Amino acid sequence: MNFRKYSVLTVLLFAALLLLAGCGSHQPTAQDRLKEYTAAWQKQDFSKMYNLLSQKSQKAISKTDFVTRYQTVYSGIEAGKMTATVKTPSKNKPGSVPLKATLDTAAGPLQFSQTIQLTQQKSKNQTNWYVDWQPSLILPGMKTGDKVRINTLPAKRGEILDRNGKPLAMNGTAAQIDVVPGQLGSGAGKTKTISQLAKMLGITEQQVQDAMKPAWVKPDSLVPVKTVNASNHSLIKNATKLPGVYKTTVASRVYPDGAASGHLTGYVGPITAEILKAHPGEGYNENSVIGRTGLEQLYEKQLRARDGAVIHLLDASGNEIKTIAQQAPKNGENIQLTIDRTVQDALYGQMKKDSGSAAAIDPKTGDVLGLVSAPSYDPNVFALGISSADYSKLSNDPNRPLMNRFSEATAPGSTFKPITAAIALSHNVIDPSKNVSINGTKWQQDKSWGNYYVTRLDHAPQVNLESALYRSDNIYFAQTALKIGGATLANDSKNYGFGEALPIPYPMQPSTISNDGKLNNAMLLANSGYGQGQVTVNPLHLSLIYSAFVNDGSIIKPRLIKTDAAPTLWKKNVMSPQIAQILNQDLTQVVSNPAGTARNAQISGLPLAGKTGTAEFKKTQGTAGKEDGWFVAYNTNNPKLLVTMMIENTQKKGGSGYVSPKVKAVFQQVFHK
Repeated sequence: MNFRKYSVLTVLLFAALLLLAGCGSHQPTAQDRLKEYTAAWQKQDFSKMYNLLSQKSQKAISKTDFVTRYQTVYSGIEAGKMTATVKTPSKNKPGSVPLKATLDTAAGPLQFSQTIQLTQQKSKNQTNWYVDWQPSLILPGMKTGDKVRINTLPAKRGEILDRNGKPLAMNGTAAQIDVVPGQLGSGAGKTKTISQLAKMLGITEQQVQDAMKPAWVKPDSLVPVKTVNASNHSLIKNATKLPGVYKTTVASRVYPDGAASGHLTGYVGPITAEILKAHPGEGYNENSVIGRTGLEQLYEKQLRARDGAVIHLLDASGNEIKTIAQQAPKNGENIQLTIDRTVQDALYGQMKKDSGSAAAIDPKTGDVLGLVSAPSYDPNVFALGISSADYSKLSNDPNRPLMNRFSEATAPGSTFKPITAAIALSHNVIDPSKNVSINGTKWQQDKSWGNYYVTRLDHAPQVNLESALYRSDNIYFAQTALKIGGATLANDSKNYGFGEALPIPYPMQPSTISNDGKLNNAMLLANSGYGQGQVTVNPLHLSLIYSAFVNDGSIIKPRLIKTDAAPTLWKKNVMSPQIAQILNQDLTQVVSNPAGTARNAQISGLPLAGKTGTAEFKKTQGTAGKEDGWFVAYNTNNPKLLVTMMIENTQKKGGSGYVSPKVKAVFQQVFHK
């Protein structure tokens, strides 16, 4: 055997394998290394960035100083997203790698356009490239010892105005109650002052003590305790009489209409960590104010103020070297509503002692003139910073002042009857002039209904459509619904917008004809004919439906934002002009006829048309239970105002008879009658 031959072959084979292995390996380049460094930079992983620095750079700055400096500077300038492009170096300078990068900051984007030097060095028996770091890789132009200063350029939040330019949410001032710890006295005197101040401000003594605990507080420091409404002159006067207590004027969001428009405008408040997390990359920070509810939240993007900022580079002595980034402030947009503050206040003035909702529109234009929920809350309290005790009091109030009722849908009672009538007339299932005989005050279709009866308050032995409307005869409309048929009534209700979102930017609960959209049960169908059963209606939606009676059978499209554009229709021809005219005339009798259910709403010189309703919420027929009173009304001569008002718990107040005088008072106030 020739061992020499095999030895030569083995050597040759081993050499070939080494050659192949060498050809398959990838030698790291400076460009690869800078890409790795940049990837860590984009994640603000400063610790990893430091590990990629050259030995020379690491001798010049410690890891702790490196990481701390980046964190301090980038936090101060609110550094955000970074985009970077690492270019290919020239062949004769492989360690000089061009970099182009953009870093988002509070003062706008910062541009990095530099050639980064990298050095080859061995670490852990491996040779690779490492970054020769310079302070200019924190911020362009920065040198060792330089500092950064950022100045905020404040912007103004957009205001919310009514149709006439009256403010509903505006930028104003508030009174900040401050204390100077060293002037509060000592011992029992200090304790007494703190106790008196806490009582005046509606906070605990501990909250006053806690305000003075931070490390920055000195005996002569002016320490903020609570911000209060600037118009509360008596509180401010009494508080500042105490030793060591002062007032500072501060900028604040102000809601001049207070509780009357509380649910409509909503309020702004300090951004929370949760909300901040939900709005990444949108320029908010932990000091931002954001719309929390109502229009303030819905129109946050338009109303929001975007503060500007300037980033200055300073030398070690604090002298300004240059401005490295600047962004001008951007004020928010003003929003002008169709809301008329006079109408809004008139509605709330009639409702503030009750629980309920109201909507008012111009039935010819669709302009929403008022949206009220009662009881309400004062948004100024929230904007100034509501205490946990006050919030708990509102949350636990059995009248639920934090609940927005005008956005909800509930049983409309007899205010639904004109819709039943319109559908019946459209299908020719009733003759409006024909008298229908009704015996007594209760009726059932047949014995299969057991102990259940449709009842009525009126005793008229014969009624036609007109008298059934102004007397509000439940039996007539229960029978009419059965004549229409469940499938037809359910299907035609869709033409009126039932089951559909209202075309308005404010979220409203859709109205429903039944829980499943069907009316397959005769008893349910009969009850639905007069607005009971499972029918629910949103008050604004009901107002829009009634606009058809003055718009030749078409439903106007609602508008919440003021515009010069011509009004448009939401639902065209839901009934014929002839049917609309019949029902319009019949609804005038509800108010003008001596037997009309809204005869107490008559106004001399201002004829009204409308419909009352009492929605019943009873577990068992014939027993006492909760009732909600409704009244929808509009002026008939050149219609300008249509009001829908619902008051809860009117069972001991006269049902709808409690509501109609309130709506009357609104018309009198608005039309000066």
